[in-house]
Amino acid sequence: MSLETPRPGEPDPAEAAATTPRRRSLWGHRDFMKLWTAQTVSQLGDEVTQLAIPFVAVLTLGVSPFELGLLGTFQFLPFILLTLPAGVWVDRMRRRPILIGADIGRAILLTSIPIAFLGGWLTIWQLYVVAFGVGCLEVFFDVAYQSYLPSVVERDRLVEGNAKLELSASASMVVGPGVAGFLVELVRAPIAIFFDVISYIGSVLILLLIRMPEVPPEPHDPNTGPRPSMRQEASEGLRYVLGHRYLRAIAACTGTLNLFGNLGTAILLLYAVEELGLTPGTVGLIFTVANVGVLAGALTSERLGRWIGVGPTIVGSAFLSSFTLVAVALAPREAPVPWIIGGFFIGAATAVIYNVNQVSLRQAITPERMLGRMNATMRFIVWGTIPIGALAGGILGGVIGLHATIWVGAIGSFLGFLPVLFSQVRTLQRIPESPS
Repeated sequence: MSLETPRPGEPDPAEAAATTPRRRSLWGHRDFMKLWTAQTVSQLGDEVTQLAIPFVAVLTLGVSPFELGLLGTFQFLPFILLTLPAGVWVDRMRRRPILIGADIGRAILLTSIPIAFLGGWLTIWQLYVVAFGVGCLEVFFDVAYQSYLPSVVERDRLVEGNAKLELSASASMVVGPGVAGFLVELVRAPIAIFFDVISYIGSVLILLLIRMPEVPPEPHDPNTGPRPSMRQEASEGLRYVLGHRYLRAIAACTGTLNLFGNLGTAILLLYAVEELGLTPGTVGLIFTVANVGVLAGALTSERLGRWIGVGPTIVGSAFLSSFTLVAVALAPREAPVPWIIGGFFIGAATAVIYNVNQVSLRQAITPERMLGRMNATMRFIVWGTIPIGALAGGILGGVIGLHATIWVGAIGSFLGFLPVLFSQVRTLQRIPESPS
């Protein structure tokens, strides 16, 4: 084997490496730290609401399995209806104002739940409306959020940035369910939602402190003809994702996992309360302990991508995540807690490892002008399966029983890793340095 030598006039690689300054960690990046802090505050409140709203339905309103599944459907239905138009708007506008507006809107909507509860007129229909409205704003926030990160940090630092963001999410997921369970038992579920309202307000205040100027979208050149319609631009984003060898496989994988995962978890709280006899505090404690897996995933996701390659990391984590619902379905009724904790620990760790690597890959290979529509299209596909799964879970829970429904979700989840296994994603060792 021969060593590569520099051509005449070119610097020696060793000398170039020695004279190139080492880039500082994102710990010293002020604007990223503000974005990270805002995400952490908002995420902590989200964790409370994700348990509090279903507990409002189950404990305060006494809903049926179908009504509980329908609540999840309303929450994620906007990802089918609005995601593609949201991607066009995100590519036409600056992204930080979208993040701020979405946080303010969600705070206002969620405030209506404790007010209605205290006034005595809270109904399941109001929960449907609030869940749908919050979901609409979440569509714009999520599409803008993933498109905004490359404006704050360089593309070769996206994995580090996403890993740190997932680290904050992991801390929130560890603390949040325990806080939620405690608050639900202390002040009742509707009042606990005030915690999320405060978190959104805090997120807005921190986002306002970011000083890095955001590059405005390129104005349309009238000499090239009339501006494309929203439908044309949305179609361009859809064609880009479905025509890309990496993005197409990742979308199919994530969409399948979300479909069957939510089919099984849509009725999980009802199963835990009615058939396993668990209290809200116990459920919160289970998720608190299990979500230590998120912390483990956040701390290892970047290293695994370097050690075994980005592609194998994506494939392996997608496969292992399928064991989450299997553990829940196998949990004995006399001692279900250790099994549920184990299953959700695996799911939490593998979900973070999968997301850090596949989201960083998506951001790195997509040109700036397409980021909003790429993220919107991915959200449309992979989150659009969530309400379908939630609705199917609610229907199946009433027809074949709660336990059997969890088994359907568990078995179906094993189909999820196949699209990335049989694609070129499997062979990818590192993230490309420039957009494709």
